[in-house]
Amino acid sequence: MRLRSICRTIILTGIAMSGAVAPASAHHLMGGKIPSTIAEGLLSGLGHPVIGADHLAFLVALGVIVGVSRLNLMTPAVFVATMAAGVFVHIAGVTLPAAELLVALSVLLVGVLLARGTVSSAALWVGLFAAAGFVHGYAFGESIYGAEPSPLGAYLAGLVVVQSALTIGIAFVTRRIKAADMLPRLIGAAIVGVGLTVLIGQIVPAA
Repeated sequence: MRLRSICRTIILTGIAMSGAVAPASAHHLMGGKIPSTIAEGLLSGLGHPVIGADHLAFLVALGVIVGVSRLNLMTPAVFVATMAAGVFVHIAGVTLPAAELLVALSVLLVGVLLARGTVSSAALWVGLFAAAGFVHGYAFGESIYGAEPSPLGAYLAGLVVVQSALTIGIAFVTRRIKAADMLPRLIGAAIVGVGLTVLIGQIVPAA
């Protein structure tokens, strides 16, 4: 019964996240306004990865993968480090074509791999996390582009804190859940749903 309840929760969560993609796709906690104070920068950084269903889905996948694959709990630091690099590349004015499309593809890919359980190599996971971190970071940079140094630093600190806490926390809990092998696959399937929804939203113009 417990496993059935967990699986139902995971599936419903995936559906809810998919439904939240459209209104959250702007990825601006400040309603499109560039943070102008340290407090605004910090709050924006803390909230940004959570209000975007695509970013949140990837973080959940990352944490589950680290947990079920028994990877080092510091593995999420690879994603966080390249994420920070992506933010700086964006605010430096470098153009990365189709960044949001790449974010959607990264979510879809990690969901498929988790659902199929096809990757066992730690090096491959780390490489994927590094590449995805850069793309997600570049997308994060959009909402802070043009900000002053103080709110920018606070924004980056918020991003680092919330993403590190989420991924390491999920990995820690996942390692201690006594459940069948089907559970991470179900989580992966839910994440695939989110990735597909975001991808379609990027490809098909809004009506």
